[in-house]
Amino acid sequence: MSGTDAYSNYQETITSPLPEYPDFTTRLTASEDSENNSEGSVNLQLQALEKRIHDKNKSEPYFSGFTVLAYSGLDRNLAFKTRDDLLALFPDLEPEMQYQQPRYLVKVGKYTYRIEAQRVFSLLKTQFPTARIIQDRFQRKEYLPPVTTDQNAQGQN
Repeated sequence: MSGTDAYSNYQETITSPLPEYPDFTTRLTASEDSENNSEGSVNLQLQALEKRIHDKNKSEPYFSGFTVLAYSGLDRNLAFKTRDDLLALFPDLEPEMQYQQPRYLVKVGKYTYRIEAQRVFSLLKTQFPTARIIQDRFQRKEYLPPVTTDQNAQGQN
């Protein structure tokens, strides 16, 4: 037998190894039903997780964030001058002065993310070239000690 005659009677059936799939319309309606049921359970799980994270964060008295440091140095008078200049140039900002022995710090703002502090930093950089964004820890408002108005209270001047 020559080349073409050898294969002239060859036949192959490919129907048996092919997989059979169910009708796509029945699968489509079944998947729509399951999506509606699972959406509620996922939302409930997400709400429960969100509540746990919220409660955990609220239970801690401090949170980490960023602030803009306008002045850091040993000179008390320069620290007060920087604070006064900030109030005069930017009345909408509330500078906070701290003393961490042996240096004075003048900080502006309490921000959770660095990008939030960037706007204030850009404003201050023109007038205060040594300003920079630093990491800081802040006490939550819920944990602040009550403010006393008694003039004879301890710690008042």
